[in-house]
Amino acid sequence: MNKVVLITGGSSGIGKSIGEFLTNKGFTVYGTSRNPNNYKDSRFPILALDVNKVETILQAVEKIISNESRLDILINNAGAGITGPIEEIPEIEIKNNFETNFFGPINVIKAVLPQMRKQQFGLIINITSIAGYMGLPYRGIYSASKGALELLTEAYRIELKSFNISVTNLAPGDFATNIAAGRYHAPLHDSSPYKIPYGKTLELMNTHVKNGGNPNMVAKKVYKIINTKNPKGHYKVGAFMQKFSVVLKQILPDTVYERLLMKHYKL
Repeated sequence: MNKVVLITGGSSGIGKSIGEFLTNKGFTVYGTSRNPNNYKDSRFPILALDVNKVETILQAVEKIISNESRLDILINNAGAGITGPIEEIPEIEIKNNFETNFFGPINVIKAVLPQMRKQQFGLIINITSIAGYMGLPYRGIYSASKGALELLTEAYRIELKSFNISVTNLAPGDFATNIAAGRYHAPLHDSSPYKIPYGKTLELMNTHVKNGGNPNMVAKKVYKIINTKNPKGHYKVGAFMQKFSVVLKQILPDTVYERLLMKHYKL
């Protein structure tokens, strides 16, 4: 029996790559978007879903179960970027980012758990970020929201193990997607004390995304996790140095690692 997969944010970028890859492998895939009518040429169905609106989540999950009588894999991919000096990011934008990157995945997990318990099987993959392992300058809110999801997954793993439901994190580095176009950027004000360092860092971040890897790398990693009998709690995918930066943070003194980050961002 083909496994049934739900991918939030499956209409573009990493989510689309995962969806197309799994479709080619014979999975029954459903993606989601807030505006599914914009993606009528998708190779797999795109359902209306906003991770911040519980009623849309429940409707999408109910439709999948009605169509397929099961839901085997959830890939929490929908997310939002945010940049800026923490001091200058409006509170509402900080809360909006956590609503999407942290509370949103919780909402979707709550919706799929009853079905996964009923069928006594399930796999949940939370797409986080290597940025969630460290407090990056001018990406601090993004790092915090993704880091919070990483830790939450550790608790979920223990709580859901007895139901034969596996939960894991997959943290990508920089990949060539349209995430930069959709993220919130705190304005570069001429009067801001952060104008020069934030401007330099923002330019560097955009270059990293533009020159990032093929998102099919993430799709292949997802496929590998799906075919792993007992998935670990944390996986990473991306350029070697991006993955190695997590290792360095674990072994270097805080001040040394901080200096490396500042040198990397030319701060």
